[in-house]
Parts: sequence; C-alpha cells; structure tokens
Amino acid sequence: MTSHIMPTYARQAVTFDRGEGAWLWDSNGKQYLDALAGIAVCNLGHAHPSVSRALCHQSQTLIHTSNLYGVKLQAELADHLCRLSGMDNVFFCNSGAEANEAAIKIARKYAHQQGIEAPVIITLEKSFHGRTMGSLSATGNSKVKQGFAPLLPGFVHVPYNDIEAILAAIRLDKNIVAILVEPIQGEGGVNIPAADYLNQIRAICDRHGLLMMLDEIQTGIGRTGRFLAYQHNDILPDVCTLAKALGNGVPIGACMARGKAAGILTAGNHGSTFGGSPLACSAALAVLETLSSTDLIADAVRKGKRICDVLSQLLEGHPHIVSIRHLGLMIGIELDTPCTELVGKALAKGLLINVTADSTIRLLPPLVIDDAQIELLTDTLSVLIKEHIH
Repeated sequence: MTSHIMPTYARQAVTFDRGEGAWLWDSNGKQYLDALAGIAVCNLGHAHPSVSRALCHQSQTLIHTSNLYGVKLQAELADHLCRLSGMDNVFFCNSGAEANEAAIKIARKYAHQQGIEAPVIITLEKSFHGRTMGSLSATGNSKVKQGFAPLLPGFVHVPYNDIEAILAAIRLDKNIVAILVEPIQGEGGVNIPAADYLNQIRAICDRHGLLMMLDEIQTGIGRTGRFLAYQHNDILPDVCTLAKALGNGVPIGACMARGKAAGILTAGNHGSTFGGSPLACSAALAVLETLSSTDLIADAVRKGKRICDVLSQLLEGHPHIVSIRHLGLMIGIELDTPCTELVGKALAKGLLINVTADSTIRLLPPLVIDDAQIELLTDTLSVLIKEHIH
C-alpha cells in the first residue's frame, strides 16, 4: 500500500485500534502490554475515564478561542501546576520542543537584559531536547543533528554527571547565562546522575548568577516517584519544561518559571496559537486531579523497584548485563552489545518496549500498571534478553 506520509519514522509493523489501561489491541485484535506508554506520555494508561470524560465535556463546550482572550481552564491549570511545582508562572504551548524553545528564549532575553549580546547555554552530551532548530541545537547528540547545519550558536556541551566540566566551561566563557539539563537522560540511555548532581548545579547557578533550567519533559508528571524529578533533591530550578504526560496523550507543553526568570517574557515576546487551549487544559487538569487524588505517584517507587528487583534476579549471572538502573518507573537495562532487534522480538511476544542509545532497553510503563502485568513484563523480557545474549 502506497503511503503519502513522509518517511520520518522507522515504524514497527503494527497499527493499534484501541487501548485500556496498560493494554493495547492491534487491528487484528491481538493484545499487547504497553511498557512504553507512548514514550512516557500515557502515565494514566490508555482511555483513562477521567481524561475521556473531561475531553468529551470540553469538546461539547468550547475547544479553542486563542490567547487573544482569557482562557479560564488555562488559568486553573497554571495555578495547579505552580502549587505542585513551587514555580511562579507558566507559558503553555503544544509540545516539549516548544517548551524548550520558550526556555531558550527566556535565557537569551535574561542575558540581553544584563548586557550579554552573545549568550551561551551549557547543555549536556547525550542530551535530547527536541527537533526544532533551537532545541536541536541544544541537544548533545550529533547523530540527530546530521544534515541540519548551520545550527544555532550559543550552546556548549559538556559531559553529563560531571560537575568539574561545568565549572571549567564557566571559567572559559564569560557569556554563559544558563545550564539546561535533564534530571535523567531518557533518549541518551536512561542515564541517572549522582544523587547530589542537581544540588551542585543549583549551587553553581546561584554562585554565578546563571539560570538553572530543567527539562522534565520525560521525567515529570509522576514518572520518577515524585511529581517532578527535582523534588527528590529538595531544590527549585529557575525554569522547568513539561509536556508528554501532562495531557496523557493530548498535545500540551508548559514552560514554568520562578523568581528572576518569571518576569522575563512579556507581551509580544512569545506566543502560540494553540497553546493552552480549553481542550488541552481540560485533559491536563484531569491528569493532575487524578494524580493528586490517588497513590499512583508514590506507587511508582514500589513498582519500579519491583520490576528492577525481579529482572535482576531473573538475569543474575548473565555477563552481558552492564546495569539495571531506575528512578521510579523510568527504567534502563543496559547490555554490552547492541540490542535494537529486541524491540521487534518483544512486539511479536505482545510486549511494547524501546531501545535507546543502541544498547539500553528503556521501560516507561504507565503508572497504572498492576502487579500481574509487572510479572508478565519481567517474565517476557527476561526470556527475550536471555535468548539475545545466550
């Protein structure tokens, strides 16, 4: 069958018709356990009743008016996010890349207010911040940048989890104005830094007058066992970006700011036609209200530990396992050999997984995954890994 879709994705040979919780069904009626949650998007699982009700109601009431006017649900969502995050205000957009674009613009305008005409943002090697030209330039992965030069200037990449490298970059360049970092690198291989890494970055930013900007697009909305990953460290960034799970599948992004960063963007500096629409905000409010009224975020700690403990037991003694690492339900199983073919093999067994950085199996199951589904996940995956590295 001829497709008129641009070939920008190496898609798996399956099409899904419906979902419920952690399950998906393809067009042939085959059932799959979704251990990827739409790449950390459907934290509440598929077709969650609260989100469905909110969308149905809002679609019959008001879908869009634009940001030329007040949007009541947008104001409610901003209030809710600031209560949960400790931030001061929010700009709404439609994706993680757009949220990061807003963060980059905040950093650049902040610099210009201080007379810095060629500002530089520190980002990390192996990072991923999006595919727009600004977020792509910030990304520390040369593979995804190939063919798109010239990229935007104003970024310097240093190794992840290396405080000395950050300090060295600051000593070398007086134009550095911000540090943009993922609390855990998702696309880079589920890389988890030292426990005090973010605390040290916060201290560096305070000492040098820099903006601390956290990309929580994959780690946020309960994924790691706290509403936001930086809350494990008892700190507050100056800027924090969100998307993915905020709408549980409905496109919405958010750039949150605090303190000196909160008043930088003013009328005419930035905008979005669709950002913060009543429809998207209704979905996000349903997500936040569901998380606030349940134990799903706290349970992510237990569930993530359970998955990793069982996999460690089942895979004990296999020399090709480099490490099994996690924070909450953000899990990486790193092998010492490429394993991208496991995605297709898992699909054939009715399991959806992902491999990132060529050799790390990434699991991002929905927060609603139950113990029986965890058992199915660990049993199926351990057998596939054993067969692959036998």
